Amino acid sequence: MEMSPDDFEQLVTDELDRLPDDMLDGLDNVAFVVEDAPEDGSDLFGVYDGVAATERGQYGFGELPDRIIVFRTAHLAECDTVEELRDEVHTTLVHEIGHYYGIDDERLHELGWA
Repeated sequence: MEMSPDDFEQLVTDELDRLPDDMLDGLDNVAFVVEDAPEDGSDLFGVYDGVAATERGQYGFGELPDRIIVFRTAHLAECDTVEELRDEVHTTLVHEIGHYYGIDDERLHELGWA
């Protein structure tokens, strides 16, 4: 499937707006970023780049924001329709936000968010 970078970024923003407030209200110092692909050439849908809330301690005094990165090309390669793309972006956002809250991949798989 094809979609311009601007249209994909808008889709990600729309999916963020659809997430429950209680999932987003606890986020502190986190930026959501859209990039085409990981620098290492992997086929990841997204990545959490930061320090999980469960490990922060004295975090938050001048640190750069953590980042949740959503990768456009992997999503577009996997999906055939806009509805599938929305579902996959939604799952990616929940998965990476889960990492912010300290939930590991194994538990996210158990919960169906992988």
